[in-house]
Amino acid sequence: MHLKRVQVPDFRVLKDVDITFEKEFTPRIFPLGSQNGGGKSTLLQLIFVLLHCSQYPEKLHFVKNMIDGFKLRDGENTRMVATFDIVDGEKELNIDFFVCGESYLRTMFSSEENEKNTVSKFIILENSKSKISQYEKEISGLESSPSNSAGNQQRPAKIQSLKTKINNINATKNNLELSGISKSFSEKIELTDILYITTYSSESNDEEQEVLLCQVKALDLENAKKLLNLLSNKVFLAAPSTQVFLFLSRKAKMSLFQNSKYPDDNYHSYLTKAKSELPELFTYDFFPVDLLIDSFKASRDKDFQVAIETGAYGNHYQTLLNEFNSLLTNKKLNLKADLSGVNFSVDNGNEIIELGSEDLSHGELKRLSIYMWLKYRNIEDAIVLMDEIEIAFHPDWQYRIIADLQDWGPNNQYILATHSYSLCEALTPAHVKEIEPKLLPVKANN
Repeated sequence: MHLKRVQVPDFRVLKDVDITFEKEFTPRIFPLGSQNGGGKSTLLQLIFVLLHCSQYPEKLHFVKNMIDGFKLRDGENTRMVATFDIVDGEKELNIDFFVCGESYLRTMFSSEENEKNTVSKFIILENSKSKISQYEKEISGLESSPSNSAGNQQRPAKIQSLKTKINNINATKNNLELSGISKSFSEKIELTDILYITTYSSESNDEEQEVLLCQVKALDLENAKKLLNLLSNKVFLAAPSTQVFLFLSRKAKMSLFQNSKYPDDNYHSYLTKAKSELPELFTYDFFPVDLLIDSFKASRDKDFQVAIETGAYGNHYQTLLNEFNSLLTNKKLNLKADLSGVNFSVDNGNEIIELGSEDLSHGELKRLSIYMWLKYRNIEDAIVLMDEIEIAFHPDWQYRIIADLQDWGPNNQYILATHSYSLCEALTPAHVKEIEPKLLPVKANN
């Protein structure tokens, strides 16, 4: 898979973005630069959410959060969010994600009033589902909060109030579902080879009046669905956890700037939960020892399988260990015998000295983490979006990132949002893409 071109007319800080990532370039690694606030992170997150999350019903809330507040302007029936040109083997395909309101959808239905009312009823149904989901999450949060937390006395009344709201909404929802509104709406939309993605809110009142649609040009609906499902499994995002992820809920994003009465009502907790729902999202700030151990367990199991089939153990485990140690300058990684953890050591020529966690630099741990993520997740022939990959790396290592990625996943396409001139200099100037406001050229010292 290769993202050849992305166009974003007007989304948040992104204005008139039109970037081409040439398929024939070697390596397929593209630094993406701009000054702070230029929208690099926004662009990567938008690509990830639209191409990955929009095909999973259980992940659609991330799509809703990402485009939350995106409004149709006066006089508009539709508004483009983003257009992607994707290369899949020999095929080049164009994918549009756009939003619309009731008036546009009504034009797809017949002139009969009862059919046009299908649109309004469908939006009411989708609103009902969203509100029930929202209230259920609030109940779950209240029930899981510590018994001694602030506001505990009001908790039973709040839970009962939310349950009453759910019961009331369910009555409307069940009636609409029994009437077959969802099927009628979907069938009519699909006759135009357009995919319905989700409803969402463009206002602060949480009423989901806008609709996100998707169209794959030159493909019928069935083949479009197949392409999007395949593509959704080939898009990954890596980023530092210190940034604001726009696909988190309003409440989660606001918690970054607020003190909360509840221990789980903080940005880190919301991000941790999102990561559990999005295995394709990786934050490389902390060393993921669980992935490391799992990767060694998997290698051990492969060796055992080889032993069953051939009578001799394989070398997957040792190969993986050698690969990890090759990434460390003069240190070695050692697994505990019970696979409960790892430690590191160094051979000074006279003895082997065990190192503490403080003896490895942030950069060393991060480099190991990125390697491990790509290998453990078996990320191949994928579109890998990486934000601020250069943080904690010496300029020499920033330059080396390009060779590392090419070695660790040569069949992938990488788009790297960066401020690093060293990283950019490891490629040709044509590889480097920029968003306004562009990076300022480095001035030579006089």
